[in-house]
Amino acid sequence: MILDKFSLKDKVAIVTGSNTGLGQGICKAYVEAGAKVVGVSRRPSDETAAQCGKDFHNVIADLSALDVIPAVIEETLEKFGRIDVLVNNAGIIKRQDSIEFSEEDWDSVLNVNLKTVFFLTQAVARQFIKQNSGGKVINIASMLSYQGGIRVPSYTASKSAIKGVTM
Repeated sequence: MILDKFSLKDKVAIVTGSNTGLGQGICKAYVEAGAKVVGVSRRPSDETAAQCGKDFHNVIADLSALDVIPAVIEETLEKFGRIDVLVNNAGIIKRQDSIEFSEEDWDSVLNVNLKTVFFLTQAVARQFIKQNSGGKVINIASMLSYQGGIRVPSYTASKSAIKGVTM
C-alpha cells in the first residue's frame, strides 16, 4: 500500500508550536502515520492532545529563551527514549511599520524564529549522533520570505534566514 511508504511507525518526533494551526495538524498527521510526538508549546496543547491520544506528549516551554532546550530534549528522551524527527514550526510575528519597528520587537522575533531554531536543531543533531541513527529536521518557513512585508520586517527576515539553517 502506498501509505506504508510514509509510515512513521516507531519514530519519535518533536514538533514546536503544537497547540494550534499548522503545528497541531503536523502532530495529528505524525501520530496517524505511527509516530510518537512531543509537542512543544508556551501553553498547554490540550486540543492537540485530545486529537492525538496516548502517542502525544506536551512539553510546556517558552522558546524565546535557549535555557529550555535541554529540558525539551530530556523530557522527550524520558517519555519516548529517542528522537528521530524535529519539526521547527513555532514562530512569532510582530506587526509595525518598518520605520517604527523597535529593536526589542526585532530581537524577540529573531530569537524565537531563528536563534532558538538553530540551537534546538543543534541539540537534536547531537542526540542523533549519540543515538548513531541519523534523523530528519524540518524547518517551516513562510511565503512572506518571498513576498516581504513592510509591517513584518523581522518575521520576513527570520523566515527567509531559516531556509539556510542546516546541520
